[in-house]
Amino acid sequence: MTTPEQSQTDSAPTPVEGATPAAPSELDTLKQQAADNWDKYLRAVADFENFRKRARREKEEAAGFAREQVIAALLPALDNLERALDHSAEGTPLHDGLMQVQKLFARSLGDFGLVEIIAKPGEPFNPVVHEAISHVADAVHPEGVVVEQTQSGYKLGEKLIRPARVAVSSGAPAKP
Repeated sequence: MTTPEQSQTDSAPTPVEGATPAAPSELDTLKQQAADNWDKYLRAVADFENFRKRARREKEEAAGFAREQVIAALLPALDNLERALDHSAEGTPLHDGLMQVQKLFARSLGDFGLVEIIAKPGEPFNPVVHEAISHVADAVHPEGVVVEQTQSGYKLGEKLIRPARVAVSSGAPAKP
């Protein structure tokens, strides 16, 4: 008894010597088309996945850029609140009200990822996060050390929005 596979191979014509090879059969052509279509499908799926990832990344970058721009636009208002606090008498209702508004404003910006950079006197000057606006002859602090911060700096995540403005020691004053 023969199996269907054997009967197909038994009944298949054998090539005649010296004859030209026959044209590919319709089945071989269809198999090749199916393989080509499968390859096109896999490429289309990969292209679509890359498109989704790129679109998501671009959306996140656009949102981050917009958040950065809004926060940068609000920083002068926060600076003015701090200046108003510095020039109001402590314990007065005005001072207390300004303090509450400033804390709320700073907390709200902090919820969006804003982190204040505070330069403390005596810490080394770091040009990555500090902007030197003056050099001060100072016998107490060695050269290249922050003496005073005049304006806070801010980072959004790891990105610097604004450097802290500082006065830097130029070392002990020269003796006459």
